[in-house]
Amino acid sequence: MKTILFTFLSVSISMFSQESIEIRFMSETPFKLEKLVHIDDFNTLYFIKDNVFYKKDAAKTISYNNLQLGTITSSNAYNPLKINLFYKNFNTAIILDNRLAEMFKIDFNILQPYRNISHISTGNDNTLWVFNQDTQQLEVFDYKNNSTRFKTLPIKSLVLDIKSNFNYCWLLTQDHLLIYNYFGTLISKIKNEGFTNISENDENIVLKRDHSLYYLKKDTAEMIPIETSNLLINQFLVTNETLYIYHHETLQKFQLKTN
Repeated sequence: MKTILFTFLSVSISMFSQESIEIRFMSETPFKLEKLVHIDDFNTLYFIKDNVFYKKDAAKTISYNNLQLGTITSSNAYNPLKINLFYKNFNTAIILDNRLAEMFKIDFNILQPYRNISHISTGNDNTLWVFNQDTQQLEVFDYKNNSTRFKTLPIKSLVLDIKSNFNYCWLLTQDHLLIYNYFGTLISKIKNEGFTNISENDENIVLKRDHSLYYLKKDTAEMIPIETSNLLINQFLVTNETLYIYHHETLQKFQLKTN
């Protein structure tokens, strides 16, 4: 126990680095959207506009809309074969294939036990990471079998953002950035110094605080400032070594010089 406490204290005290990461401007594209969701290695763009989910590549643009479920609260296209959309007002998630055809509809209102979900993200296989705000627990939920595989201990801080890949989940709360493995075990806890949003790529994390971005390399607890030169940042995401920033109907593309 003493070792664990010492580790968390060390993370809290030495989380910021004096180094910085440079970015190189690559391109700027006028583009109007509501929510930038994902850009993959092939420059396929996933986004939400007028409450419609779109997938746009070099050849065509396709869309998915479900007016009966109201506003899309969040979406995740980390796995392009199993894209998830979350409609918080109806406590419902939709799983789409790569053609944006509906594969699964998960209505948490009718499942037992009842779950009041506030955040979801992609998991491994046929699972979602879901945060149950009634129990204050993060669950690995199997939507094919309608069952919970694993769940965390209760989380006592307000959840701000969630990102995941097939092996890990990063849960940003008002107090900490919590990192869990696939079995729902807490493997790292870093004090939140005012961050509000996160983006994940290859288990590296970019965090936003006001109009500044910070880089958290995997298996470290050191926040490295990214030199964005006071750019206005509405939305952002990272794909490999590319940083995308969306603001005022403009999508900007930068190369991250992390090495």
